[in-house]
Amino acid sequence: MSELKVLNSYTRQKEVFTPITPGHVGLYVCGPTVSGESHLGHARPYVTFDVIYRYLMHLGYKVRYVRNITDAGHFEEEGREAEDKIAKKATLEKLEPMELVTKYTNLFHWGMKQLNNLDPSIEPTATGHIVEQIEMIKKIMEEGYAYEMNGSVYFDVKKYAEHYPYGKLSGRVMEDLLETTRDLEGQDEKRNKQDFALWKAAPPEHIMRWVSPWGEGFPGWHIECSAMSTKYLGAEFDIHGGGMDLQFPHHESEIAQSTICNKHVPARYWLHNNMITINGRKMGKSYNNVIKLTELFSGNHPLLEKAYTGQTIRFFILQTHYRSTLDFSNEALQAAEKGLKRLWEAYEVLQKLETTGLKPTAGDAELDAKVKTLLLELDEFMSDDFNTAKVLANIFELVPVINSIKDKHIAPDALSADTMQLLQQYFKLYLEEILGLKGDEENEDGKLDGVIGLLIEIRKEAKARKDYATSDKIRQQLTQLGILLKDEKDGGVSYSFA
Repeated sequence: MSELKVLNSYTRQKEVFTPITPGHVGLYVCGPTVSGESHLGHARPYVTFDVIYRYLMHLGYKVRYVRNITDAGHFEEEGREAEDKIAKKATLEKLEPMELVTKYTNLFHWGMKQLNNLDPSIEPTATGHIVEQIEMIKKIMEEGYAYEMNGSVYFDVKKYAEHYPYGKLSGRVMEDLLETTRDLEGQDEKRNKQDFALWKAAPPEHIMRWVSPWGEGFPGWHIECSAMSTKYLGAEFDIHGGGMDLQFPHHESEIAQSTICNKHVPARYWLHNNMITINGRKMGKSYNNVIKLTELFSGNHPLLEKAYTGQTIRFFILQTHYRSTLDFSNEALQAAEKGLKRLWEAYEVLQKLETTGLKPTAGDAELDAKVKTLLLELDEFMSDDFNTAKVLANIFELVPVINSIKDKHIAPDALSADTMQLLQQYFKLYLEEILGLKGDEENEDGKLDGVIGLLIEIRKEAKARKDYATSDKIRQQLTQLGILLKDEKDGGVSYSFA
């Protein structure tokens, strides 16, 4: 099998992957901020790193996959002052902050199941690691790279840049940062405009707050990932992943914090997936083109012509290399839907083909050699920076061969017994285990499948036997997922999202 090579964003070089500890891989991926629903843009990194996780395990590595949940909602983003997104949204929805967090965490988990993503090994939360964040901030201050002003603590980027290559990951130059950093309210207390908050003093109206050596406040956005990756993967680990939009300021800040605190750039390899655009335009609230996962699965969005299942979305994402821009359109998703159906039908045919009695020697040596080459290239492509696009292209070349054997246009013994066995083995390995695909059945009336459909059916059965306690409990569970039920007189059930 070919050596695994990855494109390291930090060095901008394709490098042979060599784990720090032989046989083990530490993988950290930035998770969602659960102040609202996950959208199409969130689907791409989690599908991407799910496939990377699966492939690493296929290669025989014992992988510890850590993906955090940002449930504090406190962060300072480039060009924006710190705000408490969790508390702000909780007020709008008339919920307690952690009630809101539970609702959207559950909905995120449900969405990941629809996409057939495996659970991470560890899923730590920001609020569950306040102590670790405070201790890391204290250490950075002791090293002289952070300072306290009016109960807030800021990382001294200018001092750091005098000794370390700040901007190396994102390709930003310190002088440019000085010129482009905007003047924001509350920045007067910073020594330098580009400094970022490690801890913010909480104003009286701030709901979520913790006691610290600097007074009551809350952590900055970047420190949580440094603290949690250090705790669960160590001062230096193998792979840090996320979307390209996180390179600056988030990952750049993580590198700075961890380098001072742990004397190490946190990860040996940095992997970043590219963006999803919609009809050629970047997805964003200002363009009114953000499509939530629940809208994708229900078809309830002005830009959607119909509902699409999680498997269609997953297949659509994997048809393009993770570092390339992926443009969404109804035409592209409908093509993906048809492509997945054609592929899966061929896979089901292949599973049923009779292999007993096949000869050791192929009846068609040229075809046999072609099939073997297409199959063995799958490992080569996946080991070349996880090129799922090339993997699927090869698999599609094999579909006509399978269908022709079924239709007897190609003799059953055209392939040798070994090649037929390899064909069946590789289709199962790649489609199910590595790419994480499943058969995708059309959902009638655009209704969601999976967990919601199952819960609704259980609730209907409970009501039929007058088990109202179970019925009410399931309604509560659906409410936690943001699902509003509307019972109809004919026994059917419709629903919408809160």
